[in-house]
Amino acid sequence: MVDTDYLIHTLHNGIRIIHQQTDSPVGHLGVLINTGSRDEMEDEHGLAHFIEHSVFKGTKKRKSFHVLSRIEGVGGELNAYTTKEETVLYATFLSEHYERTAELLSDILFNSTYPEKELNLEKEVVVEEINSYYDSPSELIFDEFEEQVFDGHPIARNILGTKEKLRSFNRDMIFNFIANNYHTDQMVISSVGNIDFAALLKMLEKYFGEVEQSLRQLKREQFVNYQPQSKTVVKDTFQAHCVMGNLAFDFKNPKRIAMVLLNNVLGGQALNSRLNLAMRERRGMAYNVESAYTAYSDTGLFNVYFGTDKENLNKAVALVHKEFDLLRDKKMGAVQLSRAKKQLIGQIAISTESREDMMLTIGKSFMLFDKVDPLRVIFKKIEAISAEDIQEVANIILDKNQMSTLIYK
Repeated sequence: MVDTDYLIHTLHNGIRIIHQQTDSPVGHLGVLINTGSRDEMEDEHGLAHFIEHSVFKGTKKRKSFHVLSRIEGVGGELNAYTTKEETVLYATFLSEHYERTAELLSDILFNSTYPEKELNLEKEVVVEEINSYYDSPSELIFDEFEEQVFDGHPIARNILGTKEKLRSFNRDMIFNFIANNYHTDQMVISSVGNIDFAALLKMLEKYFGEVEQSLRQLKREQFVNYQPQSKTVVKDTFQAHCVMGNLAFDFKNPKRIAMVLLNNVLGGQALNSRLNLAMRERRGMAYNVESAYTAYSDTGLFNVYFGTDKENLNKAVALVHKEFDLLRDKKMGAVQLSRAKKQLIGQIAISTESREDMMLTIGKSFMLFDKVDPLRVIFKKIEAISAEDIQEVANIILDKNQMSTLIYK
């Protein structure tokens, strides 16, 4: 477990840099952009994700094969992903290839040409991704639940888009979206690896410092007027699938840390979560049962998901509400709360052993908050959570009257 303060710098064009020094022979470098699917116009639905796919398809000086081979040809990995609010390009490599990686990330981010022939091929790849998604009800239900909760708002739209919209995309639309959303003051370069910070800055200044400054002018449309809804969809599936949830806190809300702890107690990754014990371990009623909390810039979402035999659906729903009631009505005991805190702290500490995940985590934190708390500070915040804090959050978020539900059966 590494617990150090991070090295930071801002280029003159507004691109921010954060670095953590390690002694590992493997380096991790990524560019995080504060732009995702919620920043699309209606006729651009799926465009942010499509750009993330197409950014590797050739630059002013490289064809697609040479882009893909530049890092992977020396044993590294080049990757990208899109969320509702961010786009990330990143790589893992031997530390001797830091400059090679920085140059390539700069090239694909700022010099990609998006050839029409390559775009047409990639559209078919994304169509297959959409098809595979529709074949998986346990994944599809989450997107449809967000569409239900954030009804009509840009954040409601799924990340992949639709086949119809996808096939309408062209180079002009890509370049317009980039010009409107890829602003230098909304970019962070995150690094975790064995390289001197001064050497890293010199390298990043060379490849990113000459990019013209662009500042974000547009503000995201805030989500308001949430109305709880319950919906059942008949599907030809063996299991019944259920998601229930409510709006939750945005990422700057002071109650967010208590919400993270509450979510972990209720249905986090550990096998001793309350929902896993109640539904799987004691009753054998579900194979998958989990809860999740996602914080966005202006809102958040909490949900519980489970899959169960259709005959057990009503019992399973009642069990979830019983756990909600217990957390709302009864304060956690001192021993329970202490164990919950230790569990969350241990999980966070273990997660830092993945240095790729750490690079992405500190990059996102720096992008959103313009700072990164060391682990000791995060742990101190967790330790400060009281039983009253947990109960207060439970009464806000686990309110039965504010709960939306989506069922596939």
